[in-house]
Amino acid sequence: MTSDGPVLIVEDDPNTAALVRTYLEREGFVTIHADNGMMGLQLAREKQPVFVILDIMLPGLDGWDVCRRLRTFSEVPILMLTAREEEIDRVSGLAIGADDYVVKPFSPRELVERVKAILRRVRPQRQQMENLLVSSGIAMDLEKHRVKLDGEVVQLTTTEFRLLKTLMQSPGRVFSRNELLDSLYEHGEIVVDRVIDVHIGKLRQKLEKQPGRPQYILTVRGFGYSFTDEVVR
Repeated sequence: MTSDGPVLIVEDDPNTAALVRTYLEREGFVTIHADNGMMGLQLAREKQPVFVILDIMLPGLDGWDVCRRLRTFSEVPILMLTAREEEIDRVSGLAIGADDYVVKPFSPRELVERVKAILRRVRPQRQQMENLLVSSGIAMDLEKHRVKLDGEVVQLTTTEFRLLKTLMQSPGRVFSRNELLDSLYEHGEIVVDRVIDVHIGKLRQKLEKQPGRPQYILTVRGFGYSFTDEVVR
């Protein structure tokens, strides 16, 4: 089984780390290793691992703190290694964001199967999230080319869909008319920039409760248009 990035192993015991790396690499995984919590966090930021195997009993910054800090900037799956079988370890680990845990001593084959199972579970969720843009009551499914407003499907033309996609992908950013034209017409067609105003007007008619007082697609006078980065009530 191959992955889109490395598996990060945060383990201070060199023998355990070497054993885990060997079994993972046999299955086609790329691995990186940190022998303390601070190094583990640094590698997590720099290398963007697809999975983290995290020992609880680390010198200095322990596994609990590493897990908490990881969750402030990453949703990477985390499997925790613990030498204690008490229920509190399992509950605490899952409560702070770990996906699973394994008690030492463990079977390296079982650990690899756990890693595979978790990756199979989270990959469809990640793919689904990557294909979905959501803001307040608007949900845009990029794969199905479908837009819903408060749960109801809104019929958009291809041009309207592409225009809304460009705006929703960068909420708060102000796009000039020329930038929006470039996102719609990729083959150098000659189009008057005011055509964007027409498409924006049609989008507002379909999405806004009061098109004359838009809450989603905002006009920034003298510059262009922006999709709101605030919650619409």
